[in-house]
Amino acid sequence: MLGLNFESDERILAGMGNSEDAAIVRFPDGKALVQTLDFFTPIVNDPFRFGQIAAANSLSDVYAMGGVPYVAMNIVCFPIATMDVSILREILRGGLLKVQEAGAMLVGGHSVQDKEIKYGLSVSGFVDPDRYATNAGLRPGDVLILTKPIGTGVLATAIKGNWEGCEGFEEDVYRWASRLNRVPGEAVARFKLKAATDITGFGLGGHALEMATASDCSISIDVSSVPIMDHALDLARVGLLPLGSHANKHFCQKTVEASSALDPVLLDLVYDAQTSGGMLLGVPPEMLCDVRAWLRDGGEMAAEIGVVEPPRADGKRLLLC
Repeated sequence: MLGLNFESDERILAGMGNSEDAAIVRFPDGKALVQTLDFFTPIVNDPFRFGQIAAANSLSDVYAMGGVPYVAMNIVCFPIATMDVSILREILRGGLLKVQEAGAMLVGGHSVQDKEIKYGLSVSGFVDPDRYATNAGLRPGDVLILTKPIGTGVLATAIKGNWEGCEGFEEDVYRWASRLNRVPGEAVARFKLKAATDITGFGLGGHALEMATASDCSISIDVSSVPIMDHALDLARVGLLPLGSHANKHFCQKTVEASSALDPVLLDLVYDAQTSGGMLLGVPPEMLCDVRAWLRDGGEMAAEIGVVEPPRADGKRLLLC
């Protein structure tokens, strides 16, 4: 595909090597299947970096359930009639790099002509049936751990607008958004955590609310403890919030209670639409020290940002203070 080199893999029985329209792969015994799909338009200017970010974002949904990515397929929209094919090659090269870093197999994909670039992956992974996490696994007393700072939506908006300093913003977005969530995913399986999600387009607030609703509990987040990417707060103060972030806040507001003492811009960032964000883990208090040590030993951030509480009589699910 476009001159890219694919390593042979004994797990693949049939695939791209013979121009097949589908792939056949061996599946590990005793495992359950995890499947996901995600793709989006570029959030950085460099096509190689965009490919890495988009692939990491797609792979993240498997990690968020404690799974291991196994097989991936490209999803591509590209204006081949008006844009140099070398750009497409770099996007796919970036995606392939992340698939290989995850230890998964890229076994094909599909492309269509479009006026706008879009790229991502369909990913199939496997998980131990006794060691997986969902949105519905939170229990009162659990501590919430976040593994990446928020702010990619704001920085990506500044990059698209060619805002002063955008080269540095792209470096920050690339640093965090291209990072695989493999270590937090391994923590889910190792410690048998029952509740986890990755923070993407619905923002930290939106995804936390999803977990609280699915688990029939409430979540209290100390907003001052939430890590924020460099420059994101300053950029948000001058209005560089993506439309999706405003939509997130509007959608969530009926079941959220926010302290009147909160900085309104900091509150907006809680709903900032993320790309390939970190994982939000629900950790029983007796496991907290071990989980945080595991994450930090793996080079990950482990910010304690909140706690899970029983459901409230007033129906509020998310408390921001």
